[in-house]
Amino acid sequence: MAEYASGETQTATLIDLAALRPSQTLVAFDRRELSEILNVYGRMVAAGEWRDYAIDMLKDQAVFSIFRRTSEMPIYRIEKNPKLARRQGAFSVVAAGGLVMKRGHDLAQVLRVFDRQLKQV
Repeated sequence: MAEYASGETQTATLIDLAALRPSQTLVAFDRRELSEILNVYGRMVAAGEWRDYAIDMLKDQAVFSIFRRTSEMPIYRIEKNPKLARRQGAFSVVAAGGLVMKRGHDLAQVLRVFDRQLKQV
């Protein structure tokens, strides 16, 4: 309670702001998925192909973007879209121009698209 100079008393009402916010669940890579992605990323960094990455967690998909240089557009995006899990597969590798290089249900299988590239170098 707060008491003012005029003698009035007022009570404060606490409002839980978290309860008022709409609950947004974000899509994220789990530990196993992120480990698989970072294994491929580490091999490509060691080969001198890639230099930087970014992770975006959105409400409908998670994106791991791969950059050749920090200031450029991503050369590849590894996407996890749970809405496509029953159809084409939740995971996909997308090239810079928007071409879907590989799509599937198993992340390890989808990431094998980079193994072929590593052999060609």
